[in-house]
Amino acid sequence: MPPPTCWVHADFCHLVQRLTQAVTYLAYAAAMKLKFYMTPGSCSTGIHILLEELALPFEVTIVNLPAGDHLKPEYVALNPKGTIPTLVLDDGQALTEFQAIAYWLARAYPRRRLLPDNPLLAMRALELMAYVVGTVHGQGYTRIFTTDRYLPAGLADVDRAAWQASVQARGREVVTKAFAVMEAGLPDAGYAVGADFSIADAALFYVEFWADKTVLPLPPRCAAHYQLVRARPVVQRVLREEGYR
Repeated sequence: MPPPTCWVHADFCHLVQRLTQAVTYLAYAAAMKLKFYMTPGSCSTGIHILLEELALPFEVTIVNLPAGDHLKPEYVALNPKGTIPTLVLDDGQALTEFQAIAYWLARAYPRRRLLPDNPLLAMRALELMAYVVGTVHGQGYTRIFTTDRYLPAGLADVDRAAWQASVQARGREVVTKAFAVMEAGLPDAGYAVGADFSIADAALFYVEFWADKTVLPLPPRCAAHYQLVRARPVVQRVLREEGYR
């Protein structure tokens, strides 16, 4: 009895399997129409980059934070936390939080390798992303961008300027220390974790972008990473779309 065809033509069968997976992936991507709620120049820029890297069709709604769009009933109905970004799937489910959306994109579209296959490297990517969002952004930049949230209630107007300066200085201190921590973990060249651009790079990039815009010096490896990611055609296009050059 002759051996099964796939034993004789293993390479051909493997190619057919890969092509079938590719067609299935493209059909799945084409069938989805995501709705992306974002604010230009915010943390949502990182998710915007990931969506464009995946070449996914999506509809954008700008959330004007200063105007209070995030507090309007129609938005709170989607995201009760009133935060950005929000990604609404084609079945109506809403994903919130940078890390959750980035992880979902990486897992939903694994062929683009936005999360390393190696389990340890994958965890390093999640670890870095969590530190960016929770510490650099959540503890540092919030003090710089939303200073008044940290002022004590009932503060006299005469004391406001001094308190604001102190809060912002503390924010810059947190950010500077955090970049030093991340600097020690970055490779001498290339992307943050592994050989490929990943969700960790999108997260790190948005706080590096903020450092650039707030004239906060980046340590050498972070600066090199920032320039590497910013040079990607997709990133350049996203920044142009969001009004930056």
